[in-house]
Amino acid sequence: MVFNRLPEYQALEAHYRALADVHMRQLFEGDAKRFEHFSLQAAGLLLDFSKNRVTKESIDLLCQLAEACEVPQKIKDLFAGNFKNPTENRFVAHVALRNSQDTPFLVSGRDVMPDVKDVLAQMSVIADQIRLKDWLGATGYYITDVVNIGIGGSDLGPALVTEALRPYHDAGIHCHFVSNIDGVHIESVLSKLHPARTLFIIASKSFSTQETLLNATTAKEWLQKTLGKNALARHMLAITSHMERAMDFGIEPEHILPLWEWVGGRFSIWSAIGLPAMIAIGPARFREFLQGAEEMDEHFAKSPMHQNMPVILALLSIWYINFFSTRSYAVLPYQQLLSGLPAYLQQAEMESNGKYRRQNGDLVDYQTGTVIWGTTGSNGQHAVHQLLHQGTQLIPVDFIVPMLSHDHLGDHHRHLVANCLSQSQALMYGHNEDEISKKLVDEGMDREASKLLAKHRAIPGNRPSNTITFDQLSPRRLGALLALYEHKIFVQGIIWGINSFDQWGVELGKSLTHNILKAISGEGQEIDASTKGLVAYYQQHQQQVTNR
Repeated sequence: MVFNRLPEYQALEAHYRALADVHMRQLFEGDAKRFEHFSLQAAGLLLDFSKNRVTKESIDLLCQLAEACEVPQKIKDLFAGNFKNPTENRFVAHVALRNSQDTPFLVSGRDVMPDVKDVLAQMSVIADQIRLKDWLGATGYYITDVVNIGIGGSDLGPALVTEALRPYHDAGIHCHFVSNIDGVHIESVLSKLHPARTLFIIASKSFSTQETLLNATTAKEWLQKTLGKNALARHMLAITSHMERAMDFGIEPEHILPLWEWVGGRFSIWSAIGLPAMIAIGPARFREFLQGAEEMDEHFAKSPMHQNMPVILALLSIWYINFFSTRSYAVLPYQQLLSGLPAYLQQAEMESNGKYRRQNGDLVDYQTGTVIWGTTGSNGQHAVHQLLHQGTQLIPVDFIVPMLSHDHLGDHHRHLVANCLSQSQALMYGHNEDEISKKLVDEGMDREASKLLAKHRAIPGNRPSNTITFDQLSPRRLGALLALYEHKIFVQGIIWGINSFDQWGVELGKSLTHNILKAISGEGQEIDASTKGLVAYYQQHQQQVTNR
């Protein structure tokens, strides 16, 4: 079954041709209750998708496509522990991490819930000890700073959640995140800290990721230089699927938290990878974070296609990518605390669905995946929004804005919300030449001059957007929001017939790095002429430093 060969896809193509030139102004003029007809609520979130180039028929046809691609059955498989990543022979079961019910969750016939609950309890003990100043370092000082060393899902998730929930930090613990192999990153963090009061969390599923291990080694040497060789016992934790590798590194067995093979890195924030966030906000609030995700899980698992928020988001993305030929998608959070969300979703979606082969190995002949980008509002209005409004590309947008703020400057948030809503309105409605020219003439401008200026000031509109809102950015709402996007990505992959849970393109770069390192060290390696020239240029500069 190939989705663009299905009769449901052909019906959508015909519908697209009929709707392609219809302006959203007309859709709103023809339906006074369009907001009611094209909005959903679930898990404390409201999704307004009325500012999209769709009609009721569009949604009906898209949902029929989802049914034909067996999306309902695949959702059942996911929550039954039966969904598999075939290229790595691993089950996909991250939803088990937020299952609070007293029901088993079977993966390969084994109930994983006892393990999940044990690790959550272990995380809670560690977090409470640090928060209550009961975790003492090698020299008897309590911990004031926690440094998470990881990359990809082991960095983006905990960094996002820790920052997003900053108003809930209540223990005076400062959390830092190191991911880049560039030494400037870890050096800039360590320069602010004291070894005796610092705890490192080494987060690596394989415990062999080059960037993470190099940064971990630097941290280890930094600790031991001041505190002695035995310092690691009180100053370093590990989160990994390979306990023996962490032990070989020098980390105590009781300070190693497991990460299971059925948890993908970019979907791992709900696991022990979330420990930095738990330390910052406390175990109770971290459980609220899990609860929010579980509420979205329940909605996703039980709601029909037409009323299913993640499914609707996924279908809208399919609509634009595969019918309107869009190539990028903007995520614009109007909430400073969510500044890390675009980068988090870049990995989640682009690493998941940037694939050119179907599950059976056949090449796709349709677009999969899209470029995810974004920045916070209202900063983006003075930078990137110009392209959204008057650029030649059609770029769908997700606006994300809470109705309440954590600050005590009410006027600020009122302006923030107004800016967000005005941007979505402007993208939809636009501003045509005749309206602008008439206004300029009324203001005293010459008619011919007004026509020329109106051409430059005109905004076409008819640019699609979703608005996702909720009461306030809390642990529960953040959990629901991240789970919403996880499930959207899952549905996209099912419809495209690709494997959203491997990342072999990432793995190739890792393996080639070993060869380049050998070449840099002077060991003979077969490399292309370009790379060989760049290696020689690097060696030349290193030699100049040596000779000084």
